Amino acid sequence: MALLIIVIICFVIILGTSQSCRTPDDFVAITSPGHIMIGGLFAIHEKMLSSDDHPRRPQIQKCVGFEISAFLQALAMIHSIEVINNSTLLSGVKLGYEIYDTCTDVTAAVAATLRLLSKFNCSRETVTFQCDYSSYMPRVKAVIGAGYSEISMAVSRMLNLQLMPQVSYESTAEILSDKNRFPSFLRTVPSDFYQTKAMAHLIQQSGWNWIGVITTDDDYGRLALNTFTIQAAEKNVCIAFKEVLPAFLSDDTIEIRINQTLEKIIAEGQVNVIVVFLRKFHVFNLFTKAIERKISKIWIASDNWSTATKIITIPSVQKLGKVVGFTFRRGNMSSFHSFIQTLHMYPNDNNKPLHEFSMLFSACKHIKDGDLSQCISNYSREAFTHDTSKTGENHFFMRNDFLWRYTEPGLIHSIQLAVFALGHAMQDLCQARDCQKPDAFQPWELLDVLKNVTFTDGRNSFHFDAHGDLNTGYDVVLWKEMDGLMTVTKMAEYDLRHDGFIVTNQEAKLEFRKLKQILSKCSKECSPGQMKKATGSQHMCCYDCVNCPENHYSNQTDMDHCLLCNNETHWAPVRSAVCFEKEVDYLDWNDALALLLIALSLLGIAFVLAVGIIFTRNLNTPVVKSSGGLLVCYVMLICHALNFASTGLFIGEPQDFACKTRQTLFGVSFTLCVSCILIKSLKILLAFSFDPKLKSFLKCLYRPVPIVLTCTGIQVVICTLWLVLTPPVVEENISLPRIIILECEEGSLLAFGTMLGYIAVLAFVCFVFAFKGRKLPENYNEAKFLTFGMLIYFIAWITFIPVYATTFGKYLPAVETIVILISNYGILCCTFFPKCYVILCKQKTNTKSAFLQVVYNYSSHSADNLALSHVSLDTTNHDTAITNPSHNDKVTARPNSNHSLAQPFACKVRENATNVSKTWHQKRSSSI
Repeated sequence: MALLIIVIICFVIILGTSQSCRTPDDFVAITSPGHIMIGGLFAIHEKMLSSDDHPRRPQIQKCVGFEISAFLQALAMIHSIEVINNSTLLSGVKLGYEIYDTCTDVTAAVAATLRLLSKFNCSRETVTFQCDYSSYMPRVKAVIGAGYSEISMAVSRMLNLQLMPQVSYESTAEILSDKNRFPSFLRTVPSDFYQTKAMAHLIQQSGWNWIGVITTDDDYGRLALNTFTIQAAEKNVCIAFKEVLPAFLSDDTIEIRINQTLEKIIAEGQVNVIVVFLRKFHVFNLFTKAIERKISKIWIASDNWSTATKIITIPSVQKLGKVVGFTFRRGNMSSFHSFIQTLHMYPNDNNKPLHEFSMLFSACKHIKDGDLSQCISNYSREAFTHDTSKTGENHFFMRNDFLWRYTEPGLIHSIQLAVFALGHAMQDLCQARDCQKPDAFQPWELLDVLKNVTFTDGRNSFHFDAHGDLNTGYDVVLWKEMDGLMTVTKMAEYDLRHDGFIVTNQEAKLEFRKLKQILSKCSKECSPGQMKKATGSQHMCCYDCVNCPENHYSNQTDMDHCLLCNNETHWAPVRSAVCFEKEVDYLDWNDALALLLIALSLLGIAFVLAVGIIFTRNLNTPVVKSSGGLLVCYVMLICHALNFASTGLFIGEPQDFACKTRQTLFGVSFTLCVSCILIKSLKILLAFSFDPKLKSFLKCLYRPVPIVLTCTGIQVVICTLWLVLTPPVVEENISLPRIIILECEEGSLLAFGTMLGYIAVLAFVCFVFAFKGRKLPENYNEAKFLTFGMLIYFIAWITFIPVYATTFGKYLPAVETIVILISNYGILCCTFFPKCYVILCKQKTNTKSAFLQVVYNYSSHSADNLALSHVSLDTTNHDTAITNPSHNDKVTARPNSNHSLAQPFACKVRENATNVSKTWHQKRSSSI
């Protein structure tokens, strides 16, 4: 900015100075007259000569280092203007041009801009200071250029004064899209915003996240670095180092900085990808020294140098590694190719770069093609005389393909678009004006039309967006060695709208896959099943990898955190990349334990059937009669069969019907069974009781049918309320980590406990009654077996409570099934098996006479004991009549009621024991 202020001061001084209108010979590069003049700014030389001392006079220094590619760009502008002049686009109107060499220097560019802003056809080269430039007529109507963004910025700030259109073909700095600061600037290339975005996308897509950046210390470099840093951060790409080189080759420190940059690249061994925002001469020097140090990396090239033949032809450039670059879209180059082929016929009187190139080419004519460009660039112009007679031999005609190899198609197309845009805008203006007159329109009028013009390159239509940019997109190119020479091949296209690469062939896809195989990471990639853990580094790309915990997963590489599985339906082991669907599990019919339980249940049912058959065939025997008769036995056997059958409802996939039926079926049937046992226990106690008070109470209590119906009915009510209010339902138990247990949720634990508790109360009463009658006649005594049966029941269900509370999983129903089987088998075995044993194995004892003998022996023993009882002596004044409590219950007697055949007796306590025994024996025997 300080330089710009100095220039403006000089510019003001020049306003009042009378100078010749004739341009100095070594200042204007190329010129051609016309009705409408267009200015051009090209960096035909790479630098200006510098002296050891600071310049003492404000004069333009000489330029050195002929740049063939920039020379071709100037030729592209000339050719495009001639194409328009030879067409009907501007009928009768000829476009002229003044092209200046900026020498890659802002000062030279500003000097050229002053010339372009000077008044048209004036006697003095002056720029008049005015408050309003609406009617000011400068030498040119528009300017094409410059190439480098920093130069374009300086030029644009001067052109803004008159709103002269400036169309750049290469300046890509994002800041130039700001129309508040650069209202008259337009360009036929995309902004660096898109280029840096495309670079970041390529880097992310290739799996790199640890890269280096090299840029220049100027507006273009700093802005590109800032934009790329933001874009890279959005893609989770970290920049390991940022190296900034001096912007101009004339800087004495450039060699030192290049060496320092190479040392940094060597030190950062994990960085294998380097993004380079440099000018061509920077890259040339950097690569030349990098080859000497045997540095091999992947270089991401900006549009400045991605197709620069000067760099591509560096000897041994293939040793640098891979170069992947971005370049502007190319157009139809056939016409320009033909123009170059006939360049030797083109007059060079007003084309100093062409004249200079001819001399340089002649001097280097014996150099081989690979070194020809360097020779031309390094050769000093002072070694030549400017006698044009020595250039009569157009040696470059003999090697006409040389210039074509140095053509950068993307830039040439951008220059063509810039000229065509101006041509179409002038066509719109000239439809109602006589453009053969120099004052037909002002530059600011051309700018208004230019912003909205739609133009074509012969194939495609283009227009500027609101920021003055032409978003044509990019080609992604790859440097490949073919036949010993490095060539630039197109890999893909970058679509600005969709932020994606368009790959059209398999070979390009293969190249992309090869890029992904190269690692450029600060840390080892975390594989799926792992997540990143931050380390002490300031960069997010430096981390450790830790395994995902159980029930967490990561399905991509380098995930910041593990994702939680849906614990209800899925699970994952440690270091899992996916969530696995939980298996639905239950006590299946194919399970070994289930098969065992079913076998035991079927065996129990078989026992029930066998007992039923045995009892049916021995219906009139004393053992069967003493068990309560066939009806009572059948009721109990049916209950046992239902209990065994209910266990099948605990196995298999739980269904709503099975869940509601299994507990109800078991509860009601088992209650009915226990109620029958209660009646039998009560009858035993009543038949053999010698206590008159207890006998009287039992006689009042003993009502078989009402007791059974009442006891069973209470359980039916409990189960009905349970099913109505909170019925059991099928539920998925998701508390286990890897499986879903499909089980029956009981609905209400209170109802479940009430059902089981009620059965336990009945069983306890049976136990008490049976315990009191445990010393009855040995061969026909059911009481002691009932006692054992009830003990088995209590032990089984008392054990069930803690086991059921602590058991988890699909085997929980098996616990209850086992308890049901144990209690059912216990009662069945204790109630019926002894009787079957007597029936089958001791048939001699299963007779009326044998039974009477047993009863007599027991009665005699009981009467002796009764005579010795002081309590019985106190009741000698009362006679106890022998009643028959089973008189009205001969067919409804309960199993284990062997005392139904032994009728209750009464004795007179004042009689001797013998009479008592005889009397009681006679009464009981009569019932048989």
